Amino acid sequence: MPTADDRSPPAPDQAPRTVVVTSTADSGLTTNVLVGDHHSLVADEPASVPNGHDAGPTPYGLLLASLGSCMAMTLRLYADRKEWPLEAVRVELSHGRIHARDCADCVSGEGMIDRIEAKLEIEGPLDEAQRARLHEIAGRCPVHRTLTSETRIGIELIEGAG
Repeated sequence: MPTADDRSPPAPDQAPRTVVVTSTADSGLTTNVLVGDHHSLVADEPASVPNGHDAGPTPYGLLLASLGSCMAMTLRLYADRKEWPLEAVRVELSHGRIHARDCADCVSGEGMIDRIEAKLEIEGPLDEAQRARLHEIAGRCPVHRTLTSETRIGIELIEGAG
């Protein structure tokens, strides 16, 4: 079996796409997350939730972090390509659920709808047209597109060692 030293790193333009999440019986809801070969983090639930230890962000916190960082990176790449004077990007996100009947622009009229709110702050000597374009581009980042598209998740059960 190859070790981390035997594997060649991914091409600079291709991020590692494998994420491994592990949980053990004695860890409660705390999970260890390995992204690619080099990036590890912890996810958890608040201590107020049974078996939560508040050792890391919640799964929804990680989801919002993914969306916000993708928006910020997309704006940085776009502004740099256009040579626009974008100095800083700040994205503040929140997640909640609303009744579908309370959503004027939702397709479904029944049940609950997940709602993500993002407040975008862009700094720099940009004109109004540039600011408007960056606002538009934020909604086109790859994670935003994934979250708003039809997504299928296949789950395969693999027999474990236990």
